[in-house]
Amino acid sequence: MNHNENKFLVGVFDDEDVVLNAVSKIRHGGVRIHEVYTPFPIHGLDEELGYKRSRLPRAAFVFGITGTTLALTMQIWMLGYDWPMIIGGKNFVSLPSFVPVTFELTVLLAALGMVGTFLTVSNLYPGKRPLLFDSRSTDDKFIMAVDLSKNSLSQDEITAILRNSGAIEVNTKIVEIES
Repeated sequence: MNHNENKFLVGVFDDEDVVLNAVSKIRHGGVRIHEVYTPFPIHGLDEELGYKRSRLPRAAFVFGITGTTLALTMQIWMLGYDWPMIIGGKNFVSLPSFVPVTFELTVLLAALGMVGTFLTVSNLYPGKRPLLFDSRSTDDKFIMAVDLSKNSLSQDEITAILRNSGAIEVNTKIVEIES
Protein backbone atom coordinates (compact mmCIF):
# COMPACT_ATOMS: atom_id res chain seq x y z
CA MET A 1 0.00 0.00 0.00
CA ASN A 2 1.51 3.35 -1.05
CA HIS A 3 1.32 6.38 1.18
CA ASN A 4 1.48 9.81 -0.44
CA GLU A 5 1.71 13.06 1.45
CA ASN A 6 -0.42 15.76 -0.13
CA LYS A 7 -0.67 19.40 0.83
CA PHE A 8 -4.22 20.66 1.27
CA LEU A 9 -5.79 24.04 1.83
CA VAL A 10 -8.64 23.71 4.32
CA GLY A 11 -11.33 26.37 4.25
CA VAL A 12 -13.60 26.62 7.30
CA PHE A 13 -17.12 27.98 6.85
CA ASP A 14 -19.77 28.64 9.49
CA ASP A 15 -22.99 28.66 7.43
CA GLU A 16 -24.47 26.09 5.05
CA ASP A 17 -25.70 28.67 2.53
CA VAL A 18 -22.30 30.32 2.43
CA VAL A 19 -20.52 27.01 1.77
CA LEU A 20 -23.05 26.04 -0.92
CA ASN A 21 -22.52 29.36 -2.74
CA ALA A 22 -18.76 29.11 -2.17
CA VAL A 23 -18.60 25.70 -3.87
CA SER A 24 -20.20 27.17 -6.98
CA LYS A 25 -17.92 30.23 -7.00
CA ILE A 26 -14.76 28.24 -6.35
CA ARG A 27 -15.49 25.60 -9.00
CA HIS A 28 -16.29 28.32 -11.56
CA GLY A 29 -13.01 30.00 -10.56
CA GLY A 30 -11.13 26.95 -11.85
CA VAL A 31 -10.31 25.33 -8.51
CA ARG A 32 -10.78 21.58 -8.10
CA ILE A 33 -12.29 20.79 -4.71
CA HIS A 34 -11.16 17.55 -3.05
CA GLU A 35 -14.18 17.26 -0.71
CA VAL A 36 -16.59 19.23 1.48
CA TYR A 37 -17.23 17.89 4.99
CA THR A 38 -20.42 18.94 6.75
CA PRO A 39 -22.02 18.07 10.10
CA PHE A 40 -25.34 17.40 8.35
CA PRO A 41 -26.47 16.88 4.73
CA ILE A 42 -26.84 20.00 2.58
CA HIS A 43 -29.47 19.82 -0.14
CA GLY A 44 -27.90 20.42 -3.57
CA LEU A 45 -24.27 20.13 -2.46
CA ASP A 46 -23.65 16.96 -4.46
CA GLU A 47 -24.90 18.63 -7.66
CA GLU A 48 -22.71 21.68 -7.01
CA LEU A 49 -19.68 19.43 -6.48
CA GLY A 50 -20.45 17.66 -9.77
CA TYR A 51 -21.07 14.20 -8.33
CA LYS A 52 -22.84 11.68 -10.51
CA ARG A 53 -25.94 9.83 -9.38
CA SER A 54 -25.22 6.78 -7.22
CA ARG A 55 -25.29 3.32 -8.79
CA LEU A 56 -26.32 1.73 -5.49
CA PRO A 57 -29.96 1.22 -6.68
CA ARG A 58 -28.64 -0.89 -9.56
CA ALA A 59 -26.66 -3.02 -7.13
CA ALA A 60 -29.79 -3.39 -4.98
CA PHE A 61 -31.75 -4.59 -8.00
CA VAL A 62 -29.08 -7.17 -8.85
CA PHE A 63 -28.96 -8.43 -5.25
CA GLY A 64 -32.79 -8.53 -5.12
CA ILE A 65 -33.05 -10.52 -8.35
CA THR A 66 -30.39 -12.87 -7.00
CA GLY A 67 -32.46 -13.38 -3.83
CA THR A 68 -35.64 -14.02 -5.83
CA THR A 69 -33.89 -16.52 -8.12
CA LEU A 70 -32.22 -18.27 -5.20
CA ALA A 71 -35.47 -18.53 -3.24
CA LEU A 72 -37.52 -19.90 -6.12
CA THR A 73 -34.79 -22.31 -7.20
CA MET A 74 -34.35 -23.56 -3.65
CA GLN A 75 -38.07 -24.10 -3.03
CA ILE A 76 -38.78 -25.68 -6.41
CA TRP A 77 -35.83 -28.05 -5.99
CA MET A 78 -36.62 -29.00 -2.39
CA LEU A 79 -40.39 -29.37 -2.65
CA GLY A 80 -40.67 -30.46 -6.28
CA TYR A 81 -37.76 -32.82 -6.91
CA ASP A 82 -35.60 -33.59 -3.90
CA TRP A 83 -38.30 -34.39 -1.32
CA PRO A 84 -41.75 -34.05 -2.92
CA MET A 85 -44.61 -34.15 -0.42
CA ILE A 86 -48.28 -33.53 -0.90
CA ILE A 87 -49.20 -30.84 1.65
CA GLY A 88 -52.88 -29.95 1.95
CA GLY A 89 -53.70 -31.49 -1.41
CA LYS A 90 -51.57 -28.95 -3.32
CA ASN A 91 -49.23 -29.66 -6.18
CA PHE A 92 -45.58 -30.32 -5.44
CA VAL A 93 -44.60 -26.97 -6.95
CA SER A 94 -47.21 -24.47 -5.80
CA LEU A 95 -45.96 -20.97 -6.59
CA PRO A 96 -48.49 -19.04 -4.44
CA SER A 97 -47.18 -20.76 -1.31
CA PHE A 98 -43.61 -19.77 -2.29
CA VAL A 99 -44.35 -16.01 -2.16
CA PRO A 100 -43.51 -15.33 1.53
CA VAL A 101 -40.14 -17.07 1.46
CA THR A 102 -39.30 -15.51 -1.92
CA PHE A 103 -40.17 -12.03 -0.64
CA GLU A 104 -38.14 -12.43 2.54
CA LEU A 105 -35.04 -13.75 0.78
CA THR A 106 -35.26 -10.99 -1.84
CA VAL A 107 -35.36 -8.29 0.83
CA LEU A 108 -32.63 -9.96 2.90
CA LEU A 109 -30.14 -10.29 0.04
CA ALA A 110 -30.90 -6.81 -1.30
CA ALA A 111 -30.35 -5.22 2.12
CA LEU A 112 -27.18 -7.15 2.96
CA GLY A 113 -25.82 -6.62 -0.53
CA MET A 114 -26.41 -2.85 -0.39
CA VAL A 115 -24.72 -2.57 3.01
CA GLY A 116 -21.72 -4.57 1.80
CA THR A 117 -21.49 -2.61 -1.44
CA PHE A 118 -21.73 0.73 0.37
CA LEU A 119 -19.05 -0.20 2.88
CA THR A 120 -16.75 -1.49 0.13
CA VAL A 121 -17.16 1.53 -2.16
CA SER A 122 -16.78 3.98 0.74
CA ASN A 123 -13.63 2.25 2.03
CA LEU A 124 -15.24 1.79 5.44
CA TYR A 125 -13.60 -1.28 6.84
CA PRO A 126 -12.15 -2.22 10.23
CA GLY A 127 -8.80 -0.59 10.92
CA LYS A 128 -9.25 2.20 8.38
CA ARG A 129 -8.14 5.56 9.76
CA PRO A 130 -10.59 8.30 8.82
CA LEU A 131 -9.29 11.28 6.87
CA LEU A 132 -10.11 14.21 9.16
CA PHE A 133 -9.11 17.69 8.01
CA ASP A 134 -10.68 19.53 10.95
CA SER A 135 -12.39 18.03 13.99
CA ARG A 136 -15.02 20.80 13.96
CA SER A 137 -16.59 19.29 10.84
CA THR A 138 -18.50 16.89 13.10
CA ASP A 139 -19.85 19.68 15.34
CA ASP A 140 -20.80 22.96 13.74
CA LYS A 141 -18.39 23.95 10.95
CA PHE A 142 -18.28 23.21 7.25
CA ILE A 143 -14.87 22.19 5.90
CA MET A 144 -13.74 22.48 2.28
CA ALA A 145 -10.52 20.67 1.36
CA VAL A 146 -8.59 21.66 -1.77
CA ASP A 147 -5.72 19.45 -2.93
CA LEU A 148 -2.94 21.79 -4.07
CA SER A 149 -1.28 19.11 -6.23
CA LYS A 150 -4.39 18.82 -8.41
CA ASN A 151 -4.80 22.55 -9.05
CA SER A 152 -2.89 24.82 -11.41
CA LEU A 153 -3.44 27.96 -9.30
CA SER A 154 -0.95 28.89 -6.60
CA GLN A 155 -1.61 28.48 -2.88
CA ASP A 156 -1.99 32.25 -2.41
CA GLU A 157 -4.52 32.52 -5.26
CA ILE A 158 -6.63 29.65 -3.90
CA THR A 159 -6.43 31.12 -0.38
CA ALA A 160 -7.72 34.45 -1.72
CA ILE A 161 -10.57 32.71 -3.57
CA LEU A 162 -11.55 30.80 -0.41
CA ARG A 163 -11.51 33.96 1.72
CA ASN A 164 -13.51 35.92 -0.89
CA SER A 165 -16.06 33.09 -0.97
CA GLY A 166 -16.79 33.42 2.75
CA ALA A 167 -14.27 31.19 4.54
CA ILE A 168 -13.70 32.34 8.12
CA GLU A 169 -10.36 30.45 8.24
CA VAL A 170 -7.98 29.03 5.68
CA ASN A 171 -5.39 26.55 6.96
CA THR A 172 -2.70 24.42 5.34
CA LYS A 173 -2.61 20.75 6.21
CA ILE A 174 -0.34 17.95 5.05
CA VAL A 175 -2.25 14.68 4.91
CA GLU A 176 -1.05 11.15 4.25
CA ILE A 177 -3.38 9.49 1.74
CA GLU A 178 -3.38 5.75 1.09
CA SER A 179 -3.49 4.81 -2.58
